[in-house]
Amino acid sequence: MTVATVLESAGVLAALDPAFAESFVSGLAYDSRLVELANLFFAFPGVRADGRRFASDAIAKGALAVVSESERPSDFTAPWIQVAHGRKALAAASKNFFGAPDERLFLTAITGTNGKTTTSYLVDHILRACGFRTSLVGTIGYHVAGRALPAVNTTPESLDLFKLLDLSVREGVTHFIFENSSHAQALGRSFGLQVHTAIFTNLTRDHLDFHGTMENYFEAKCHMFVAGPQAAVINHDDSWGRRIPVGSQVYWYGLHPGAAYRAMNIRNDFDGLRFDIQTPSGVVAIESPLVGHINVYNILSAFCCGLSYGLDPVAIARGIAACPVVPGRFERIDEGQPFFVAVDYAHTDDAIRNVVAVARSLNPKRVITLFGCGGDRDRTKRPLMGKAAAEASDFIVLTSDNPRSEDPMGIIADVLPGIETFTIPRLVEPDRETAIRAALEHAEAGDIVLLMGKGCETYQVLADRTINFDDREVSRRILRELGAR
Repeated sequence: MTVATVLESAGVLAALDPAFAESFVSGLAYDSRLVELANLFFAFPGVRADGRRFASDAIAKGALAVVSESERPSDFTAPWIQVAHGRKALAAASKNFFGAPDERLFLTAITGTNGKTTTSYLVDHILRACGFRTSLVGTIGYHVAGRALPAVNTTPESLDLFKLLDLSVREGVTHFIFENSSHAQALGRSFGLQVHTAIFTNLTRDHLDFHGTMENYFEAKCHMFVAGPQAAVINHDDSWGRRIPVGSQVYWYGLHPGAAYRAMNIRNDFDGLRFDIQTPSGVVAIESPLVGHINVYNILSAFCCGLSYGLDPVAIARGIAACPVVPGRFERIDEGQPFFVAVDYAHTDDAIRNVVAVARSLNPKRVITLFGCGGDRDRTKRPLMGKAAAEASDFIVLTSDNPRSEDPMGIIADVLPGIETFTIPRLVEPDRETAIRAALEHAEAGDIVLLMGKGCETYQVLADRTINFDDREVSRRILRELGAR
């Protein structure tokens, strides 16, 4: 494939030399360490480093040219192609290089603050139950035709995303489901994708360290709807959702009047959920091993997604019933103890509030909540998370999440003002394993212990190293050591 073909619609700002435009391109790269002979190297600022610093390294390894939104440095003599937007250019080039694999698949893109992962799992199970071959890309991992692949970001860089799309086509996949994060949309990682069904779950405070304001955060979430999917599935109960500009077929879901697909007669216990969905065509009975009202919303969104593909409502319901509990999302830890233990990924104030509400709906004796806040992330949400945990729990264990470069006790100090407005008993223990042990030792028969913040993560990021750490494994081991009393 030639340079001109690869960079078509990539926003090149100046005409290419005719001879150079016909040069053969062997591949694309945005990491200089992965550059191969005759690659185009895309240099743009990253989270940890500015790719433009490695332009000379890329050329030395055989790159044809550097593609960047910045002007050519005065001392750089190799080919330099300036584009309007670096990441959007990479997305357009990736689509061209791989022959638009997104247009040979049915893409479901899911955005929102909470519920993306559970919704993606539900959609995947529904489609597979109906006989389709799927790929799933998100927070927990990447799966192509049932095969697990290494995962880095919730939404990969565009080049990596198109590689997964291309692999999916070659593996006979028909439907590709992915979590489209606000970062990915704002940065242009998912730019230019042809999406069949776009799902919006909800919008609550998160990532303001990146977006700055809720309006900016909302605008990022709207990108894929403005791009014009064939179908939009939107939470009508969410005030932000009702503001989304849509020009396609819309499936409004919720629990309240105004939703075309509305959950009714909800029954919730330790065994899961049972409820009815009132649709324009009639009532559909739903059963699921998932628990809590928050999962009613996730199930509704997945149900509507199935409808957007023309699936039979009864077949959709069968897929929902067959979907197990999602790893790290109110995942039960059972070693025979007389109290309930659940591990959850909740790491925002709204998510914590939702998880505690799920626990409360199961009528426990007490709710014991363990959580922490991530370091090097939005500090303004820390007291809000403390408040969310304190307002409905009976006992709090405040600990570390992924402190990263910050002092764990400094993070805890930011959280405490939100807790101290309540008279709830609490324990502060920065060492997460010691904190988990304390929470489990404190529990009595009939209690629910919530271990929140890390879900199915298998590591903890400290200032000087990353260690192996899985809340599920740690809590199981401690419960066995305690004799699952």
